[in-house]
Amino acid sequence: MSLNLPTPPGFRGLLDHHPIHRYQRNLPHWRQEGASYFVTFNLADAVPAAQQQELESIRREWLHRYPHPRDEDCWIEYAKTMFRRQERIMDASYGCCLLGQSEYAEELHRAILHFHEKRYEIGCFVVMANHCHLIIRPFNGFELENELGAIKRASSRFICEREKVPGPLWQDESYDRIIRDEEHLWRVVQYIGRNPLVAKIPKSSWHRWLNPAWKECGWKFEDEIHT
Repeated sequence: MSLNLPTPPGFRGLLDHHPIHRYQRNLPHWRQEGASYFVTFNLADAVPAAQQQELESIRREWLHRYPHPRDEDCWIEYAKTMFRRQERIMDASYGCCLLGQSEYAEELHRAILHFHEKRYEIGCFVVMANHCHLIIRPFNGFELENELGAIKRASSRFICEREKVPGPLWQDESYDRIIRDEEHLWRVVQYIGRNPLVAKIPKSSWHRWLNPAWKECGWKFEDEIHT
């Protein structure tokens, strides 16, 4: 149980009395300096046009029902609904699934860790065939959007040069959510760890990483706990 474990180094949950900046694109986004985030980003073709229309239909219906939403719980429920639906779409492995190739998955792995412990702290991540989940805490003075943009640009240059395609490789907007506390963190870590199993990806194709300092504190993926 997560509550029986020490807080892993580099993690900080949501602080109730610290200011939060909110903004909205297709998804709502919350920002709090020093907080850790659960982030998902995907390849541009991971959600085909028909599925994009489906997501847009959900968005229009929700905005029609709540034209001026002010309740934070309402926004959170909307974000969860959109994330669950998009996750099912991505796990169906639409698109070219370039990250299913080890060379490209390993390049994204390198890009994610390039500024680890320099501009941000990475807790864990998994690279799937057409998307990626990670836990990240930007250091003070560094913005989440900028750091995700740097990861995407570095991996995009590498992959697009080899595929001889102009891009864009990645969908512009990412799903992100501030992790509330250690219990929420535990659930997110296990969600990330289970994602290849849920998507029925062969173990030989897993590209998964968990911060070694977290492992020393007893934080592991469930399938590693008894191994």
